[in-house]
Amino acid sequence: MQPQVVVLFGATGDLARRKLLPGLYRLMLKGLVPQLRVVGTSLDQLDADGFRALAKKSCAEFAKGGISEEAWARFESSLTYVPTGAGPEQLAEVVHAARAELAGRGEVGLLHYLSVPPKAALNVIRQLEDGGLVESSRVIMEKPFGTDLRSAKTLNAAIHEVFDESQIFRIDHFLGKEAAQNILAFRFANGLFEPIWNRTFIDHVQIDVPETLGLDGRTDFYDATGAYKDMVVTHLMQVLAFLAMEPPTSLKSGEISVEKDKVFRSMKPLLPSDVVRGQYDAYRGYEDVPAYSDTETFIALKVEIDNWRWAGVPFFLRTGKQLAEGRRIISIAFKEPPRSMFSDSSNAGAAGPDHLTFDLADQSKMSLSFYGKRPGPGMRLEKLSMQFSTSETTSAPDVMEAYERLILDAMNGDRSLFANAEGIESLWEASQPLLDNPPPVRLYSPGSWGPNAIHQLIAPRTWRLPFERSWRDTPDPRSG
Repeated sequence: MQPQVVVLFGATGDLARRKLLPGLYRLMLKGLVPQLRVVGTSLDQLDADGFRALAKKSCAEFAKGGISEEAWARFESSLTYVPTGAGPEQLAEVVHAARAELAGRGEVGLLHYLSVPPKAALNVIRQLEDGGLVESSRVIMEKPFGTDLRSAKTLNAAIHEVFDESQIFRIDHFLGKEAAQNILAFRFANGLFEPIWNRTFIDHVQIDVPETLGLDGRTDFYDATGAYKDMVVTHLMQVLAFLAMEPPTSLKSGEISVEKDKVFRSMKPLLPSDVVRGQYDAYRGYEDVPAYSDTETFIALKVEIDNWRWAGVPFFLRTGKQLAEGRRIISIAFKEPPRSMFSDSSNAGAAGPDHLTFDLADQSKMSLSFYGKRPGPGMRLEKLSMQFSTSETTSAPDVMEAYERLILDAMNGDRSLFANAEGIESLWEASQPLLDNPPPVRLYSPGSWGPNAIHQLIAPRTWRLPFERSWRDTPDPRSG
């Protein structure tokens, strides 16, 4: 890794405190970015010492494994701060000084992380242009990337006036998780599964991301956004692309992006009749929420991909706030045998089809369910499963936080796990019928699984969550 200077916009914000500063600390601690300078900037009037104190508190609370004084002293020396109000010239002066400190150790990379509200992103882009900090740099941008096709095109055009597309890294932390990348490994490294990864053998796919959290403190942002724009376009659709894309010619970032974009272009327009929108009771009671708000806090939808591999296979997506469980489950349901020779009393088929399940938790898990004979007389079947968890392996301590991995990939110029302009615009184009004519929101109780209409949406199939079988408890290899 070449020496790196990271300019962190929004350096005192919640994301920076919980994820970005601890992530940068861990990258240096692991030796993945041994030569690092971090220039923090935000609207807060801090000096460098104040920023270092904030960063230490953040890393002590949120960095996996905490901090050691020796490692912290090294990381602390890499931190400095410039208030946004000081102007682009002052920021550029500090950045150039940081690069000069590292100049004798090879070519120095420059990465800008825009941890700012969407409405402030273009102002930051202009600030970088005014400060002369664009050339040979890279920029990480947070979601959302527009709110419809028109705004996405306008945003991309404005950014492209300053940065080339190859410099832009639109981040989705879901794709930084080990489990998401395990989908690629599972599909393309194993001759057992790729031949059956198609409409002939797969009945349907579910991507299910319920959340138990509410919206305290985020209602102003959320009421203008909603579950579809906040979660589906930016996260769930990107995971869908990993599941549905054709094998890339290589794992180079450009090749993966080509195949993901093909999936998005092949999506049928999202019809309002294939969507259930919900809003939990008491949402309109928040101070920042209008009494007539039609914003969805829950959404479930059916997505169809009109290509040779997936024609006729529905993808069901669901996410929402204040639901019964917080999970991140991908479930692939295989078609059942065309004919059964087992008697009605054998229990064959009683527990539904065979499933391959991915759990997108930080310690990734996979499960394959199937029918097997129950020991004893007669032919009585039961549902069995083979399970794997990263926590079972000696490599468990090497699991990286999603933001750590994505920041590292951006430093290396690897865009495999990032969205690009073409893909984003294709998604908004497919979304336009839904945005133009959204179905009415249906109320649901906090702690439930959403409106009852979700069962009609997926019928005659059923939702896999609540999960009918528990994951096997596995010991942590780091204990004992």
